[in-house]
Amino acid sequence: MKRYDAVIAGYTCIDLIPDFNKDTRIKNVSDFFVPGKLIEIEGTDFVLGGAVPNTGLAMKKFGKKVFLNGLIGHDVMGDVAEKILTEYGAFEGMSKTDQTGTAFSIVLSPPGIDRIFLESPGCNQIFCISDINDEAVADARLFHFGYPPLMKRFFINQGEQLTEMFSKINKTGIVTSLDFSLPDPESESGKANWLEIMQKTLPFVDIFVPSVEELICIMRPEEYAAIQSVLPKDRDMTDAIPVGLITETGMHMIDSGVKILLVKAGRQGVYLFTGDVSSVKKKMGYRPDAEWNSKRIVCRAYQANPDRIVNASGAGDTAIAAFLSAVLDNEKPEIALKYAAVGGRDSLYCNNLYRDLNDWQGMTEAIRAERNEIALI
Repeated sequence: MKRYDAVIAGYTCIDLIPDFNKDTRIKNVSDFFVPGKLIEIEGTDFVLGGAVPNTGLAMKKFGKKVFLNGLIGHDVMGDVAEKILTEYGAFEGMSKTDQTGTAFSIVLSPPGIDRIFLESPGCNQIFCISDINDEAVADARLFHFGYPPLMKRFFINQGEQLTEMFSKINKTGIVTSLDFSLPDPESESGKANWLEIMQKTLPFVDIFVPSVEELICIMRPEEYAAIQSVLPKDRDMTDAIPVGLITETGMHMIDSGVKILLVKAGRQGVYLFTGDVSSVKKKMGYRPDAEWNSKRIVCRAYQANPDRIVNASGAGDTAIAAFLSAVLDNEKPEIALKYAAVGGRDSLYCNNLYRDLNDWQGMTEAIRAERNEIALI
């Protein structure tokens, strides 16, 4: 028996989320953010953000034994992060540094439009392969890493450390999982050759869990640019990506060595592509069977109550946490996909994921009560 179900490593930050008037829904961001305009807000929430706290604490809420492996600074933001994680009994694997400050993001999420992130990566820029806790990884069933485009050491030198890390951990015989974030095209990360980096890294990744926009941006950059060039300002990129392109790219990812591909697609739902999952089953201690093999399915988004939506930040991470928890529990692929979809939906109702999020039983009841069919792609 392993001590941990999962080690969650990578990006850690504090999210500053201005509380906009929920009674005013915005149709066009350019009409809202106007130079010289004063926008009154109803306070600002300070919450943990990033792959490590969001995915890690959600999995902990779902009953999993997790080890959070991230880096924060010796500053006010770091003190806030340490206090919250200590309160939740999840600070054990975190480290602090004097070299630079804690990462933070300002999340602008007025009702009616997608989120805008102002991101300061802080000490995540110096987090590197030597910060991974090898002892914890060796005593875990799954290793999950999030947001390499915001972690400089993992994309410089053609992503050498990212490939090395996944290759090394893959050889230990535990399941490997990778999450992504959309690179800022004007940043150093945005100028990295992500297609080349991922082609070298993905053979060592068992589970890949990007958003649909991230997937097409990094794996089909020319098609992504073409869609973006004709996209109306009031239309979300996620809704503009054709299902055929998602399917074609998903199947290519499986051919590249990924065993399980989960694609988060917002209002479209959640897509699942799999190859031969026998090795993943063995790593988790389950008897291999064909139930998970060669899947091409989608679960439509669960209907969200607009009156209950308070925060869209962390929805993708929560969907990942629910999906990985279901995989660790050896659930059927269709059920795991439903957990991802309902987990992402339920996170919209939470200001504080760990405090407000539905537990596993609550999500299970929602899946049973709310009809949502799985469709073949």
